[in-house]
Amino acid sequence: MPALASSGLRFGGARHADKLGSGLLIAPSILSADFARLGADCAAALAAGGDLLHVDVMDGHFVPNLSMGPAICASVHKALPDACLDVHLMVTDPAAYIEPFANAGAAHITFHIEVAPDPRAIIDAIHARGMSAGLAINPDTPAEALLPFLGGVELALVMSVHPGFSGQRFIDRVLPKTRLLRDAAPASVRVQMDGGVAPDTAPACRNHGCDLIVAASAIFGRSDYAAAIRALR
Repeated sequence: MPALASSGLRFGGARHADKLGSGLLIAPSILSADFARLGADCAAALAAGGDLLHVDVMDGHFVPNLSMGPAICASVHKALPDACLDVHLMVTDPAAYIEPFANAGAAHITFHIEVAPDPRAIIDAIHARGMSAGLAINPDTPAEALLPFLGGVELALVMSVHPGFSGQRFIDRVLPKTRLLRDAAPASVRVQMDGGVAPDTAPACRNHGCDLIVAASAIFGRSDYAAAIRALR
């Protein structure tokens, strides 16, 4: 299979790439925020040192949980127009969600290789809307599934829990996957870890090549967001 051509974009797209920089990024996942005060919680997480906001979208089909849709993304974007919104589609039909989330202010969309018989078409559709694109794998999917596409995406996501719910225990057997992807991907591609990341597991993620860490309850489940983010760094 020929390599997928680079889009020329960087993670975060034209709107956010320069602001995000090149170091380790921390992405608070709003799945664990207090939805009764979502705007305030998101603003507090960014003010405490979060670099961007991770939006976990679940359809109740690809994963058993049902979480949030474009309307919540649009509300967060309206409240925090300068925030980079990193949308993670845990859905059976990711192509159907590209336009709604682009219109809702998403800067980046990641979808799962497990549901994409033609990942290239979905990647191209994401890029056509000016967003950066990512591919994700579940804990039981080999990292090699992503290798043909690494030159054409801006992010590779390794799930360190079985997707569907926040607060699960970190699965450390996935760590070699992140090292493989980091060694195989262009330097511009972010390698992201999502699931069960906390101060005790974050160092292993960093040591295995992750430069974008998603944390949900490890941030929003603490009373001091700034201390929580410092501990993850």
